[in-house]
Amino acid sequence: MMEKKEQWSSRLGFILSSAGAAIGLGAIWKFPYVTGQSGGGAFLLLFILFTILIGLPMLISEFIIGRGSGNEAVSAYKKLAPQSVWTLIGRLGVIGCFLLLSFYSVVGGWVLTYTIMALGGKVINSSADYGALFGQVISSPLITIGGLAAFLLINVNVIASGVQNGIEKASKYMMPLLFIFFIILVIRSLTLEGAMEGVRFFLQPDFSKITGDAVLYALGQSFFSLAVGFSCMVTYSSYLNKRVSIPVSAGSVAIMNVFVSLLAGLAIFPVVFAFGFEPTEGPGLLFTVLPAVFSHLPFGELFLCMFLLLFLFATLTSSFSLLEIIVAAFVKNSGINRKKIAWAAGIIVFIAGIPAALSSSTLADVQLFGKTVFDATDYLVSNILLPLGNLFIALFISWRMNEKLVKTEFMLGRELSSGTYAAWRLLMQWVVPLTIIIVFLHSLGVIG
Repeated sequence: MMEKKEQWSSRLGFILSSAGAAIGLGAIWKFPYVTGQSGGGAFLLLFILFTILIGLPMLISEFIIGRGSGNEAVSAYKKLAPQSVWTLIGRLGVIGCFLLLSFYSVVGGWVLTYTIMALGGKVINSSADYGALFGQVISSPLITIGGLAAFLLINVNVIASGVQNGIEKASKYMMPLLFIFFIILVIRSLTLEGAMEGVRFFLQPDFSKITGDAVLYALGQSFFSLAVGFSCMVTYSSYLNKRVSIPVSAGSVAIMNVFVSLLAGLAIFPVVFAFGFEPTEGPGLLFTVLPAVFSHLPFGELFLCMFLLLFLFATLTSSFSLLEIIVAAFVKNSGINRKKIAWAAGIIVFIAGIPAALSSSTLADVQLFGKTVFDATDYLVSNILLPLGNLFIALFISWRMNEKLVKTEFMLGRELSSGTYAAWRLLMQWVVPLTIIIVFLHSLGVIG
């Protein structure tokens, strides 16, 4: 027996859940660092421009496909383009989300482990060598696999509860808390002596540092940061009622994502520079530099706990969307109970994630194309599958999907001008696909 069609209870719930899916670890700790190293405010302006011209149109497209079909990712393309090669887009999305979740949950496990350690007072007080502490965590098979299991257990319980009682309810708590924690941390950071040096590092435009790589990274980040490409937002928007304006909702999600990226930089760099630390890329900033910084602050353990909880919320809300696209596809096409599918999917993702979890320990010497299992999976997903997913979706909505249905979905819920629709369609037909091709070829090293 097929389960009753689920829906978001409100436009706010949909926006918060979609924003949560978009706002992940990359937007919070990788993006600020790259911004600072690639021209500061100049790079930020490029990112905002490309988000408007590239990321936002793609987000609107996925919303239209989802609500226009009323189906999750796999069934959506089957309904809109039956018995055609386009139906493979949904399957690509499910496969991509599965692979992404298998290693993303490993990082989520690290964050969860550090959060628990910090709440127990075992991070700042444990050792002055925070790099060694991080090394101990990721090189322990027991800790990494345990963290992977615990992180996925949270995801399974939320997804098994459904759209309204699971994803929406969790996002309605987590997203406001994320913003509250961020604002508190930004205020604390900006009140430190020497904080303005960090603000200048993050925001002051330096056009001499804008290279071709920086421009292409800003292009790629504009759609990567909005969780588009694997049809996660197709699944989310399939639960959306017809009274909600898709362009307005997509704009709200994009604005929230840019705002969080700004808050991240303003929370991190002032405090890092105030204590004379150098900003570090990737996990080092979160797991080694920030604990060292907070150890110098009054109530440092409290602020570190807040920061780690913030990262945990961002990681979880993103992973919800990855597991939901997998679960929704099987629930729709098999008719099996959502809870059973969620638990089965969680177990399979856990098993698939074990090699990535052991990439810094027992499987450190196992190489795929010169990379660890973790890095190879990351490269496959981020540099190949995700750009291809974005390209196929852009081509599908521009050249295959019924234009009358596309325009109807675009215009519903808010009175918009025909010129707004025409501008969006022009971007999707030509600008977005060409841009994605450029980013894809650059990621493969074909163009410099």
